[in-house]
Amino acid sequence: MQTVLITDAKYRASLAAVRVLGRAGYRVIAAQTRADCPWTPPAFASRYVAEHHWLPGSASDPNYSEYLLALLERYDAPILFCTGAATLNVVSWQRERFRTLSRFLIASPGSLDALNDKEAVHRRCLELKIPVPLEYQGKPDRYPVVVKPHCGEKFGLKAQERYRIARDEKEWQAAVAAMSAYDAAPLVQEYVQGDGMGASLLMGRDGALLGALCHRRVREYPISGGPSSCCDSIYNDHLVEQAHKLLKSFGFQGLAMVEFRGGRVLEVNPRIWGSFPLTEKARSPLALRYVQAASGLPAPYAPHDYREGVRMRFLLNDTAAILSLLRHGRFREFFAALPDCLFAQEALSSWRDPAPMFRYLGNTLLTRRD
Repeated sequence: MQTVLITDAKYRASLAAVRVLGRAGYRVIAAQTRADCPWTPPAFASRYVAEHHWLPGSASDPNYSEYLLALLERYDAPILFCTGAATLNVVSWQRERFRTLSRFLIASPGSLDALNDKEAVHRRCLELKIPVPLEYQGKPDRYPVVVKPHCGEKFGLKAQERYRIARDEKEWQAAVAAMSAYDAAPLVQEYVQGDGMGASLLMGRDGALLGALCHRRVREYPISGGPSSCCDSIYNDHLVEQAHKLLKSFGFQGLAMVEFRGGRVLEVNPRIWGSFPLTEKARSPLALRYVQAASGLPAPYAPHDYREGVRMRFLLNDTAAILSLLRHGRFREFFAALPDCLFAQEALSSWRDPAPMFRYLGNTLLTRRD
């Protein structure tokens, strides 16, 4: 039985990977650094986890790679599935050391850095004739605009903290001043209206497209602009084609999500993305194809190999989003959202594996008490 080590078990995406791979017959090992997670991760409670391990310290500690390598030594060339960005960067920078003990599909440090740099992505899109928002070099001549650092992830900012929306000159000045704390020259781009969509791809070592899943944002929290709290699985050839062209141009390999709004590329997440649990709900084989490709097995691309029209919600975040719609007087959207409370699939729930959801709710309650 082949072993897969899934890192950063605190993330909801890790639980989705645990379930998909566990059901497929893989021996799943889950790991988490103690300093990064005060409570037992929901993934540790899954019936599909054969073993779970606490690692000392934090994923940002200098000795983290040594702890992770020591864990890998216990197993016979396991597949390494890195959920967190910090772990991904560690393995990328020390890829030769990690290759002696495990197998994986992870891009080079240069590729990851370039894709995390929003300005580098913007320039490459222009070169490839892929639509992007208009960018301002000085004072904008129209509003609203979005102000954001080149790479908010490097500063540990949460998704909703990585940008500010300015609707007039005063707000633009305030946004630039706030973001200048992280980036001396933050980006200023037009605020694009339209549907938010994502094209999530698995790229092979030779730049080949091995898998894809598209989604459409239904709601986000905070409702002024934040991570997706509810989304639909969709299929869009055009988005997949553009995302593939962009990722291939950076020599990327592994899993990534290209974010679109109004048909324009906003940014790239060159790692596991927030709505990754949709891969489980829509029965996408992305996680399985990652393991196959990392093992050196053939993983030919099959377009539209998942269920379309699956609506998934994150219970607590989406409930907060729906209530926020009510508080802000957006009554039409509020009433339209109510059926999702009954009929949308909850991201962490599984009648075959109920314990992680109870663990997640318990962790949330304990966190709020503190």
